[in-house]
Amino acid sequence: MARVPIGFELQEEGHKGDPALINVTQINVNYPGYPQDQPEVAPGGSEPGLYPSVSDNSPAPIGFEGHVQSELKENGEDNSVSVNMDSPQEGGAKVEKDKEEEETKLIDRFTQQMINEKATLVFRDGKRKIDYVLAYEPEDNEDLKKEQRRNTFEKNLIEEGLELEHEGKETSKNGKTCFTKVHVPWETMLRYAELLNVKMPLAVNDMETQLESCFENCWKKFPSPFELDEDLLPEEPNYFTAPFNRSRMDQYIGVEYIDKEGQFVIKDKDTFFTHAQRSKICYEILSRAHFLDLDDDDDKFNKKFGVRKLVDNQTYNAAYPLHDGRYHSDHSLLTVGKDNDRHLLYELWARPGRWYKYQPLDQIRGYFGEKVGIYFSWLGFYTSMLIPVAIAGVVAFIYGLATIMDDVPSTEICEDPVISNYTMCPMCDQRCSYWHLSDSCTYSRATYLFDNPATVCFAIVMALWASFFLEFWKRRQAEIEYEWDVADFEEGEETVRPEYEASVSRRRTNPVTNREEPYVPGWSKGFRYFTSFSILLFFLALVLAAVFSVILYRIVMSAILYGNSESIIKTRASFISSISAACINLVIILILNMFYQRVAYFLTELEQHRTLTEWEDAFTFKMFLFQFVNFYSSIFYIAFFKGKFVGRPGDYNRSLLDKRQEECDPSGCLIELCIQLGIVMVGKQIINNVKEILIPKLMVWFRSRQSLKETSEEKVYSRWEQDYNLASMPALGLFDEYLEMVIQYGFVTIFVAAFPLAPLFALLNNVIEIRVDAYKFTTQWKRPLAERAQDIGIWFGILRGISAIAVISNAAIIAFTSEFIPKLVYLYGYSPDQTLSGYTNFSLSEFKVQYFAPQSVPDDPKMEIFGNVTQCRYRGYFADDPSSPGEYKYTMAYWHILAAKLAFVVVFENLVVFCTWLVMYLVPDMPYKVKLQMLRENFLAKEALFSADSIQKQRERKNASSN
Repeated sequence: MARVPIGFELQEEGHKGDPALINVTQINVNYPGYPQDQPEVAPGGSEPGLYPSVSDNSPAPIGFEGHVQSELKENGEDNSVSVNMDSPQEGGAKVEKDKEEEETKLIDRFTQQMINEKATLVFRDGKRKIDYVLAYEPEDNEDLKKEQRRNTFEKNLIEEGLELEHEGKETSKNGKTCFTKVHVPWETMLRYAELLNVKMPLAVNDMETQLESCFENCWKKFPSPFELDEDLLPEEPNYFTAPFNRSRMDQYIGVEYIDKEGQFVIKDKDTFFTHAQRSKICYEILSRAHFLDLDDDDDKFNKKFGVRKLVDNQTYNAAYPLHDGRYHSDHSLLTVGKDNDRHLLYELWARPGRWYKYQPLDQIRGYFGEKVGIYFSWLGFYTSMLIPVAIAGVVAFIYGLATIMDDVPSTEICEDPVISNYTMCPMCDQRCSYWHLSDSCTYSRATYLFDNPATVCFAIVMALWASFFLEFWKRRQAEIEYEWDVADFEEGEETVRPEYEASVSRRRTNPVTNREEPYVPGWSKGFRYFTSFSILLFFLALVLAAVFSVILYRIVMSAILYGNSESIIKTRASFISSISAACINLVIILILNMFYQRVAYFLTELEQHRTLTEWEDAFTFKMFLFQFVNFYSSIFYIAFFKGKFVGRPGDYNRSLLDKRQEECDPSGCLIELCIQLGIVMVGKQIINNVKEILIPKLMVWFRSRQSLKETSEEKVYSRWEQDYNLASMPALGLFDEYLEMVIQYGFVTIFVAAFPLAPLFALLNNVIEIRVDAYKFTTQWKRPLAERAQDIGIWFGILRGISAIAVISNAAIIAFTSEFIPKLVYLYGYSPDQTLSGYTNFSLSEFKVQYFAPQSVPDDPKMEIFGNVTQCRYRGYFADDPSSPGEYKYTMAYWHILAAKLAFVVVFENLVVFCTWLVMYLVPDMPYKVKLQMLRENFLAKEALFSADSIQKQRERKNASSN
């Protein structure tokens, strides 16, 4: 008796005795067109071939007529011909004749190869599609347990209704890999489509054109270089859909219908289910089949099931659905058309030359599934939204570049004969000496590029942009959910994780459904979450410890460089320490990232989540917390802590390991923040892109080199072996892709006040990222499982949290890190002529060196340069207290500036919050036309139910009257 699939025990009760449960298995059948008594001979070989051959007179395939010479050279064949010089006419004729014969042979060989490859997309009967492939490499001394697991697993697959076909290692090019091909027959497909609530076409959408606005109709008439060619990408019909039900399906024979009263649109049984749906249903069966006999295990809920575990323990080396064929072709897509969907996606989407074109999202969804389609839809939407703010950031930077020489404070530091010669207090203890303010000239000029009025305006624009981005993405996501039939996926379609089903031994009756299901009691959940949270805090503290070590490095390195005798090093000490610390921090980030991923995976498994969506959300949250602290902690330190708690000469803060803390340059810490942000953000993007391009290519080359060495024409380089040699998609799926983009979003929004060029670098990276990811998915990776998803998951909540943090962060950076507020206070409160002239002197305080602490006195005061120094200047707003010699207190200007900073933060945040609320109020989450189409679809679904019930009653009455 066939075992009920895990997770569908209760659903199966209503299907007992159904003809869909009849299993048909056909193994090792011959390929089409081969009578047993007249086997074909493979070209160039004497043994019967498995694949069809062509006659010598077959015409060359279109586009391959001139492919001969390159193919001969690749195969290492000698194309030279000996010529009789005494008879030039005969020699020339012989050359032409031999050349034609060689071309004919090569064309025949190439045509045969193409035919053979296409034949390997189906079973040997030429009809049944290969829905999944299981690959393994048996060894001579292989553990017998692996073979027993494979045999038991495949036996259970057959009992579950699948059909298998085997290919021995003698048929593979590398001579060591065996393949098991899996096909889901029609009745099994219908059965699982109903169990999984797969939505199928119900009726043609008759409202789509009616709801198009006049603007949309007019816009379509204008040609755009970004649009995809409609001749290459014809518009597919749009249907209203409903969950599949076998009782409402047309009875199908051949290409005609006996019963025309069915509800679903079935034009062709072979194309009713897409390849993505077939592979998904096949995987559902593979993930629930046992590989050990239950009789051998007393545990009713044993964990010995699922193809994923078999791949993990190397019983199978790989399990994957097949690509549709080759992704490249020598003929023109425009003149001849696509060879297959993979070829179409490569030509329209994955080629680098298509970087400026819109993405064919419906085709991506149809080939890779909704989860991949939603990722690329979000990435494309995010990239397009970056265009206006990238332009605004460049404008802000150009403004700073154009007005840099007009900036009064930096001009005073660089050119004023008095101010530029101010003697500044040492930047560190003992090793550092006095220095002239003019040494900070380059630093102050560079700071103005990113600390000017245009940057402040740009930060406000970015805070509003983040709100607009999220609200408009919600609208776009609502459209996608409806168009791709995933609006109620998480509520109605998603099933229990097989791992959860097996690991939870307790069962209880669900009060809603009145069915028995796995159950984790509250006390167990609480204990698991507490344990997970405690371990999470420990490792977050470990990340902060790594950041702390980088801070210590900066302090020590700055002291060493400032004490260097070389002027060129001493004057650039802050630059050198900032850049080197940022590079070290980037390396630490990349190393810790690999370690924390395993920790987060372990903690998520410990928590026992019921569905895959819940598991992915929990894992994503943990990893993002790690990455947030990992990437942003050092940047937060520079933005909000460096130079803020230093103290003053004579009373430095030494609470950190009894060391004097880092100081900011007299022109501020903003340029250091910009350097740190630029190195971490851009460096991470470069490393990720190189890794995403090189690693898959190297893996594919390494895996396929053994197969390419085999030149025997008796063995066909089958589609399943070609795909086996491709790299596998990471086990975590799209997690790394989303994480990379969300971390980038944080750089673009949280710290944009310090680096207005961040949106530009993000835009350039994303344009490359889309094509790199497309290239990986189309050419370098095995075809991933076509998983369904309703939205981008917890990532949307994370983006919203980042946007909220960005408002506070940018307000604080402008107020407390940049010089914008102090300059405004001076301009309107202290300047005698309402200009910034004299601001540098206003922002510096004087200190009498006689009150230096002993450890702060410089070892070398450099009297030959500075003379007998009696006082030095430093950054701050302090004044000597006449009543207490050696004591300094804050000036009134300090309190005025602090009040202005706090007021700015409050006004900035409230302004952005109000604008965000206004956008949320004015922009509905769901477009009106989508709402109408959903209502229409629900109406048709109800009508279909009533119609099916009415038809059933009519049939019952007819049967009763006939009896």
